[in-house]
Amino acid sequence: MSPRSPEAYHAFATSAVGLERFVLDEIRALGIRHARAIEGGVEFRASREDLYRVNLWSRVASRVLVRIADIHATSFPELDRRLQRVDWQRWIARGLPTRLSVTCRKSRLYHSDAVAERVSSVLGTILGLSAVAAPDDEGLDPTQVPPQLLVVRFYRDRCTISLDSSGQLLHQRGYRGAAGRAPLRETLAAAVLMALPWSGDVPLVDPMCGSGTIAIEAALMARRIAPGIQRAFAFERWPDFERDLWQAARDAAGASAVARDFAVRILGSDRDAGAVTAARDNARRAGVAADVEFERKTVSEIDVPGPAGLVLTNPPYGIRVGDRDDLRDLYARFGTVLRRRFGGWSLGVLSADRSLEGQLRIPLKERLALSNGGIRVRLMAGRIEGRLRDS
Repeated sequence: MSPRSPEAYHAFATSAVGLERFVLDEIRALGIRHARAIEGGVEFRASREDLYRVNLWSRVASRVLVRIADIHATSFPELDRRLQRVDWQRWIARGLPTRLSVTCRKSRLYHSDAVAERVSSVLGTILGLSAVAAPDDEGLDPTQVPPQLLVVRFYRDRCTISLDSSGQLLHQRGYRGAAGRAPLRETLAAAVLMALPWSGDVPLVDPMCGSGTIAIEAALMARRIAPGIQRAFAFERWPDFERDLWQAARDAAGASAVARDFAVRILGSDRDAGAVTAARDNARRAGVAADVEFERKTVSEIDVPGPAGLVLTNPPYGIRVGDRDDLRDLYARFGTVLRRRFGGWSLGVLSADRSLEGQLRIPLKERLALSNGGIRVRLMAGRIEGRLRDS
């Protein structure tokens, strides 16, 4: 079989607001030059291989969309005519389960359900499939690909139609079997590590590790393990999918993984035994069980694995007033432990409450603003100066 001609996709890697620059850095590091960050993600031109590699390697993007049509319509008859001209068979296999996400803003066609009905009708006529409203991806098995997602956006009478190439959201790496309370998304953990930055050259300690996401993402980065190596993607069911090209990308990713220098330790601890068990199981599934150390410990018992390094953690936020009051003592004790034992280390804390930050008594500056589970949080970072004497 002769090789296929190179594809030129108009792609968009979506991200949480505030993380676009990290996605742009990732895409450029893959050798993709035609890329620019805008609010909500990064636009870029991609070959098939580029598209596969961005999905495979991005640690921060949420999903990767490919634009398949851009049409103008101010009435439903006009929309129907233009939808029928889209080369649907090029993009979606006949009979493939498909779901729709439709939004309309500042357009004469403002009723999203009516637009969805038109798109679904055309898909039914041309491809013999019925598109339904897009459900939440959360909780689905990342080794399985959900129905193909078609994203339809009306803005100022222009309708942009995009196909999701990722399937499950990209934070679903495939290793998380259990999560502690208020889990941190894998993509956010990776972005926080990049923002500080941490590159595997100094020890890392997470003394409130929960299900271990920060430590596991750190190990994946240090080992240069592609975050998508264990999961499936929507593009694998596209009519133009090239299995050999995809296998070559996976093989190259597997060959790039390295054994880590165990002199640089990654430690996670938590006072909850169930969280520690979950963290160990997650690390095993991620293939980094030998690279991270998880133990059941209180904040007061955490170890110092070297003269300098990074303490990075996602502590309880104390959103409710009662919780906030209960957490003041935890933050104060944590700050005391840090100043007593970790002088000369760097500190990164995800925080949603300035008054709790103050209990640490360590000067911190905001490095990053983001949302975690719908909660606005900030990455606060600084240097831990001096050491207290034990009383």
